[in-house]
Amino acid sequence: MEHLEHRKKVAIMIAIMSAMLFTAVNQTIVGTALPRIIAELQGIEYYSWVFTSFMLASSITAILVGKLSDIYGRKPFILTGIGIFIIGSLCAGFSNTMIQLIIFRAVQGLGGGLIMSTAFTAVGDLFTPRERGRWQGLLSSVFGLASVFGPTLGGWIVDNANWHWVFWVFLPFGIVAFVLIWMLFPSVEKREGEKVDYAGSLFLTTTIVPLLLAFSWAGSKYDWLSTPIISLFIGTIVSLAIFIMVERKAKSPVLPLHLFRNNIFTLSNVVGFILGAGMFGAAMYIPFFIQGVIGRSATASGLIMMPMTLAMVLASTLGGQYITKTGKYKGLAIIGLAIMSAGMFSLSAMNQDSTSTNVIINNILVGLGLGMSFPVFTLIIQNAVEQRYLGVATASSQLFRQLGGTVGVAIMGTMMNSRMSSHMTEEVSGASVPPELASKLQGLDPQVLMDPARLADIQKQVPVSMQQAFDGFVSILRETLSYSLTGVYLTAGFIVVTGVVLTFFIKAIPLRMSQRVDEKENEEHENKAG
Repeated sequence: MEHLEHRKKVAIMIAIMSAMLFTAVNQTIVGTALPRIIAELQGIEYYSWVFTSFMLASSITAILVGKLSDIYGRKPFILTGIGIFIIGSLCAGFSNTMIQLIIFRAVQGLGGGLIMSTAFTAVGDLFTPRERGRWQGLLSSVFGLASVFGPTLGGWIVDNANWHWVFWVFLPFGIVAFVLIWMLFPSVEKREGEKVDYAGSLFLTTTIVPLLLAFSWAGSKYDWLSTPIISLFIGTIVSLAIFIMVERKAKSPVLPLHLFRNNIFTLSNVVGFILGAGMFGAAMYIPFFIQGVIGRSATASGLIMMPMTLAMVLASTLGGQYITKTGKYKGLAIIGLAIMSAGMFSLSAMNQDSTSTNVIINNILVGLGLGMSFPVFTLIIQNAVEQRYLGVATASSQLFRQLGGTVGVAIMGTMMNSRMSSHMTEEVSGASVPPELASKLQGLDPQVLMDPARLADIQKQVPVSMQQAFDGFVSILRETLSYSLTGVYLTAGFIVVTGVVLTFFIKAIPLRMSQRVDEKENEEHENKAG
């Protein structure tokens, strides 16, 4: 598709961006609404699962579709992804329990993985590596744009209407995206001589699933050294060993192992994993601080989050233009990750006395750093491999980033719950709460802070003489939540710093002016990478 006329390429990109916008808005709109949803459905212990189920499903489909789209083309998979995502969104809106919500979020994830992987790969089909910087930046800015409107709209919906509309409001856009892709995206013939690697796909899946389940359950549902967690890790190791043996013999492997001999490919994926862990692991919990610690509404939470996403849009757009104009990208990635880590450390310093302005400033730092670094590593990976591996290479970058996000959210969720539990025990044991009030507050935890209506109802039941004691208990809840979130942001900051260090070791090779790589050029690149 490299030789299509420019007008046709732009039309295809508009169709792709419409599909990404539909998917991204449906992801981001949940963020600010989720605390209220969980407060109504009950189950803060499952909070990370609403995210994990989506990422788990999307991680699997993203990597599996990479090789399949190299064989059959991108169009059938992006259309299938949109269809599945529409079904998942519709069903999620009908959820009556946390389990139902988690299941339907997983359905959304299956579709989202197909859409995101094929969308970023399509950029590689249409444009040379030197040109891709601009378009990768625009795709990232679409996600950022969705992050501007999504949280604000999500907060407004839960404050003024039924939260179920969070999942339904953008369904018409999904239909429009489907039609645009159907009409504009060109079909390609199946690549001859390629077979589907069913065995590799199976054992890759059985490697990913138990690994993510282990990280999701450890420290919350089970102890880290419990039999279920150890069994899951053993299952992961066994499946990985079998997967490696299968891939070495496969004629058309789902994930060619020789790609990992390229240090550029390997290090970029590792940094992508770290970026996902830091970004998703911290960003998912910012609404908890805004609504629970400083007591702002869900609508205000969305507005406070908006500057971060606007900063991300600006940085990713300008960064993409800079890459296309200069051909330089490594320094941009390092600076972006450094700024992002500074933002995370600043978030960790916040407490009950912090203001909305403090949160906005720190969020802007995170957004600027994220926007500068987010598009770069997919571009680096695409530039380091041959065109025939474009789909699987792009999918691998999505996989590692999503794996990082899943593991990051799971670990930080475990940390938040653990710190919350221990700190709450210490604070309550040291506080003097009248017995009559203690009976009314029994079983309450910081989860109630995300449901102002319920908190107000409880306060009405408290005698006037005990209102001061009640306010003191609420202050303990806010302090406990703030303490637990400090650990989350601090951990995220150190994770991103690791990414800064590793990026220094990624060899910067020139961005190609053509999609074709001859054998001599590819050998030179791999020698430089190794």
